[in-house]
Amino acid sequence: MPHAPATARALRMALVATLAAIGWMILWESVIAPLRPGGSLAALKCVPLLLCLPGLLRASLRARQWLALLLPWYVAEALVRALTSEGRARAAATLGVVLAALAFVAILASVRAGRRAR
Repeated sequence: MPHAPATARALRMALVATLAAIGWMILWESVIAPLRPGGSLAALKCVPLLLCLPGLLRASLRARQWLALLLPWYVAEALVRALTSEGRARAAATLGVVLAALAFVAILASVRAGRRAR
């Protein structure tokens, strides 16, 4: 089913923002500022978001609803780490807050655009 231009644009923004957040989380936890030297299993925290990607690619409302429930947890976790870390870890966590919040806003925008199109 083709989407209205505004809906398609919002879906693309949501996909790009979610992919950026996932990519940053993996990079952050494995290379840039891992909890333990050499990387940690905390990089696996992005698995729930990865499970939503196929649905997001299909423009599934259910996947976007799940992402809207999951992303605030990632924002909160990154915010806590940004406030309690120092140096490079703080900068990495701050970018994590921004990307997860951006993905959340983009998901909400795509749901709203889809409702307007109906």
